[in-house]
Amino acid sequence: MDGRKRTVQVKFRVTEAERDLILEKMKLIPTNNMAAYLRKIAIDGYIVQVDHSDIKAMTAEIQKIGVNINQIARRVNSTGSVYREDIDEIKGALDEIWRLQRLSLLKVL
Repeated sequence: MDGRKRTVQVKFRVTEAERDLILEKMKLIPTNNMAAYLRKIAIDGYIVQVDHSDIKAMTAEIQKIGVNINQIARRVNSTGSVYREDIDEIKGALDEIWRLQRLSLLKVL
């Protein structure tokens, strides 16, 4: 069947109200792929939605901090000198990373 992984088709009928209910539940995931949603529900019986927004936000902040540290490293390499402000900025960046990590862990608990 033209290289498809899933070769067996399963069909069933629902009422309009049931279809609307399925669509509403799909919005909670969120997904637009009804086949994937119905397959997951039929096989596992439930779907667990994990919110990764905190992790994404923390990753973005850590990336910004990494850029700042790289700029400091370039300045140190070009001048051959380390300034107290650079060390303080790096310490502040590390403190911010730890603060973000503690915050995200507290939200999990």
